[in-house]
Formats: sequence, structure tokens, C-alpha cells
Amino acid sequence: MTSPEPQAVDTDVVVVGAGYAGLTAAARLVDAGVDVVVLEAAERVGGRALSEVLPSGARVDHGGQWIGPTQRRFHDLAARFGCRTFPTWEVGKHVEVWHDGACVDYLGAGRPTGPGVAEYRRVTALLDDLAATVDLERPWTTPRFAEFDALSAQDFFRATTRDQDAIRRLALAVQGVWCAEPREISFFHVLFYVASAGGYEQLMETGGCAQDSRFAGGADAVARALAASLDGSIRLGEPVRTIRRTAGGVEVATGRSVVRARRAVVTVPPAALGRITFEPELPPARRGWARCSPMGRVAKVHAVYDAPFWRETGYSGIATLYGTSPVGVVFDNSPEDASLGVLVAFVYGDRLDGWADSSQPVRRHDVLAALAGVAGPQAWEPLDYVEKVWPREHWTIGGYECFVTPGGWTAYGEDGWRAPTGPVHWAGAETASVWNGYIDGAISSGDRAATEVIGALKARTG
Repeated sequence: MTSPEPQAVDTDVVVVGAGYAGLTAAARLVDAGVDVVVLEAAERVGGRALSEVLPSGARVDHGGQWIGPTQRRFHDLAARFGCRTFPTWEVGKHVEVWHDGACVDYLGAGRPTGPGVAEYRRVTALLDDLAATVDLERPWTTPRFAEFDALSAQDFFRATTRDQDAIRRLALAVQGVWCAEPREISFFHVLFYVASAGGYEQLMETGGCAQDSRFAGGADAVARALAASLDGSIRLGEPVRTIRRTAGGVEVATGRSVVRARRAVVTVPPAALGRITFEPELPPARRGWARCSPMGRVAKVHAVYDAPFWRETGYSGIATLYGTSPVGVVFDNSPEDASLGVLVAFVYGDRLDGWADSSQPVRRHDVLAALAGVAGPQAWEPLDYVEKVWPREHWTIGGYECFVTPGGWTAYGEDGWRAPTGPVHWAGAETASVWNGYIDGAISSGDRAATEVIGALKARTG
């Protein structure tokens, strides 16, 4: 039996990817009167935002879930579609499990005293000072750019402090934000990211910061509403195989269609570009940037209970773990009405590798042991238990975002980060100047790419 001939489609612009970047770009183009086709490999929209209703009735976010007060583009888009948020649960005592097994309760945003705390604060204040020098639009013009990019975060930490307890705290911070180890990530990229968020505290804390609030309908609710407004422009289950530059623009081939367009907006993460064949081959800077931008390694695990039982003894459900457990951080992800109790555990970086290769019963035991240690023995008996191991997600291959390895910005940033490649424009959270790596950054990147495309189409028409 022969395969059907691919459907030929003609449009003004083809958008590759229906995450927040692609959907925002498409919506902006449609509003400008531009004909758009969106091609999405998965059978859903939202990209790295993915929510699910479990058998218990709990809705959990497997991917991005939070929104902070300074993420204004995300707030504006949510308000447009009436997607309601509520404050992250954080009332009560937090728990820190130190590397020697000591378990300490504390109140407030961070442990006020303890091993390495004072030195950790000194180093993170230095990070803020250095981040203030970063040029977010033209990062390669930042003072000491090449010097900082040649270092890993681990290099900088070890050169800046001899306090091993402070280094442990800094390492968990890197794991939690970038899902990578300090040895893997460019120190300049750390500074760029801190500057992009508006400060180190913005990345780390809950109230008033990046983890301030959650969506009642899941973090992909806004994406689903935006997709519905595009009225048939989105083609799901069509992974792009080839992007070919032509005299008239581009020709984008999937297994089911060939889309001819004047311009393309590509929103897939740099680490996933190798799954697409480009004809002609992408320029060396763009290929080099993709090689130096691996995806983070993270698993997100939810355990659902009939009630948030930890609150009965005054605990918040928030914990940080420095020991041998695979779990690094725990949050209370219960619904707004507290009709169920939900704990979410994050497994990062090197911790993920061995844990993910274990059998499912072992993985479950190790996570529930960590939850029982910080929330109480009731944590052993969840109503639902679900894992999302993002490096095994077929189309995304990791999370939360790509980070840049040492030397990557210096070698490839100026020409490879987001500069258009002929008729191909680049979007995605990794290309944002503000809130890089976050949904808010993805939204701004889609808007920027759409602006580039509109300008190019007007210039060509002129």
C-alpha cells in the first residue's frame, strides 16, 4: 500500500512549534493580517507547559507552573483569556535536610543561619552586582564577557569562596534553576539569566518572585485558550522533518504536508534542532550555538493525598534536601481550595541519572521516602503518584530550558543566539532577553520574532 502524497499548503508564514513562543508569534501575525500555519509535533499545544487531571481529581502541572508579578507579558495574556491564578502555598515551617542528615525547620524565605549561609549570601550578592553589568540585548558587549564565559559556575564558586557548605548551597541553586550541575554551565550564562530575571532573589523565592502564583486551570490553560483563538491554523501531530530555503522563502516538510511560505518562525529548543534537516545546512554559528546549548535534566514527581496533612503540624510542604536522596526540592502543589494535598518533588542533574535508570518501584520508594522525611509518615500512602522525566519526553528531550556551556556565548552568541537565518526566524524561551527560560520569556520571544517577520514582509512588498 503506497503512502498518500503529502498535502501542499501555501501560506505567508509557517511557525514550527505550538508552545507559548509559537502561539504568541502566530497570534501576533494573524492580528497583523498575515496568513499563518502552525506545525506542532505533539498531539497537544503548550510545549513545556503540560497539565493533567489525575484519577484523584487533582490537576497537576508536569512542566512550567508558576507565574511571578514581574512576568507582565504572561499576566497580560492570562488576563486576556480569563485564566485565574492563586498564590503558591507556603505558610508554615520550611524544612532543610542537610548533607549529614540533620533536619532543620525554619520560617521565612531562607534559613537565617546555618552552615555556609553567611558566605552563600555574600557570593549571591556578588552575583547580583556582576549581573547588573550584563547587556541583555547584546550580551557579548558586557564587560569581562569572554572572561566570565570561559569559566563554569563551579570555577567561579571555588575561586570566590573556600566555604564548602556555601558551595553546596550554590550547587543546589544551580541545579534547581538550570537543572544542570555547576561544572556544566557557563558562569556568564548564570549572570545573564540572573539579570534577565531582575535579580538572584527573583529566581529563588516564592512570594513576589518567580514562584509567586499558580494557575487554577493549569499553566497550559492560557496556551490552550490562545490556540483556540487561532481558529484552525494549528496542525497537531506533524513533526517537521525538513526546512528548505527556496527562491520564494521556505518549504517545510512533515510526513503529511509540505508548507510553502515566505518566512518561517522556528521555536524548538536549540538542543532539539538536530531532529530537523535544514537545506542548505544552517550556518556554523547557529549549529555551534545548538551544540553548546544542552537541555537541562529534570524529573517532576507529584504525590497526591486526601488532604494537605503537613499543615496540621505547622509545616508548609516546602523543603530543600542536600543529602543522598534523589530529591532536591519539594513544594506544596495543592489546589487552591485544599480539597486534596499535593506534594511535588524535583530531581535534578546528576541525581536524575541514577534515579531515572532505576526500576519504577525503586524510584517511587526513593521519592516517597524523601517526602515522608520532610512531611511525615503519611506521605508513604498517596492516592496518586505520577512522574514526568523530561529528558525522556520525545519532542522536548529535557527541561526546563537549555543552558549554555562554558565558551558557548563567546564562540557563537552574537551570530547564533537569535539572529535570523535568511527567511528563518528564531523564537523560544532561550532567545528572550527578559525572563529567559521562562514562559514569560517565550511569550516575548514570539512577539519579537513576529515583529521581525512583519518588518521583513513589509520590506519585501515595498
